[in-house]
Amino acid sequence: MNRAKRLRGYAWSALVVLLVPLLAHATPLSRAQLVALCADAEDQAQCGRLVEARQLRSVSRFVERDGDELRVQLSPFGLSVFHDSVNPTGATTYAVWDYLDNLDTLVLFTTRGERTGFLLVQRRGGEETRVPSEPVVSPDERHFVTADFCERACDDEVVLWRIAPNGIFKVATWRPPSAWSDVSVTWHGADAIALEYTLANESQPQTLERRLDDRSWQKTRGK
Repeated sequence: MNRAKRLRGYAWSALVVLLVPLLAHATPLSRAQLVALCADAEDQAQCGRLVEARQLRSVSRFVERDGDELRVQLSPFGLSVFHDSVNPTGATTYAVWDYLDNLDTLVLFTTRGERTGFLLVQRRGGEETRVPSEPVVSPDERHFVTADFCERACDDEVVLWRIAPNGIFKVATWRPPSAWSDVSVTWHGADAIALEYTLANESQPQTLERRLDDRSWQKTRGK
């Protein structure tokens, strides 16, 4: 994901390509709409706020923005509060990005200095899970996948997560044998994913399919 402070021109378009897939679960914004919405954004945080302004309309019954404070009503009771702040290492911000209705889970776009990420908030119980890139949810909504690849400060791995009523759990990870960039994920049914990527020093994208039961996944425990 592009982490430059200025999201203009080519750099901004590249970021939009990575962010658009998540929006398929809420009121959809097309890539063109997202580019237009954030064309004059000064940075990632401002773009997040612009997206939030659109998404708040559909979640206003349990989400409220008051200046630098974002309040999320939990179910059946409780409150989670997120504060935007500025410190010597940069700004920390939160913005509503998506809502997964069937899972009753709010997706927040976050920034910490120049690093961006996502925070999933399960309204039933208030469980919070940080993920490095946009979650791509499986058709049966039992799993999602993240793919975090960039030149620096990324994990350079694909992660499979399991969604449960009592939390979100990291199931397995997979790393390619060589450097990848421009990685995107799509699901082929509920049991396989397709990874589109570009190898270093090449311009032609390639595609790799990986089943969830493939032995190359490295199993993990806990979160």
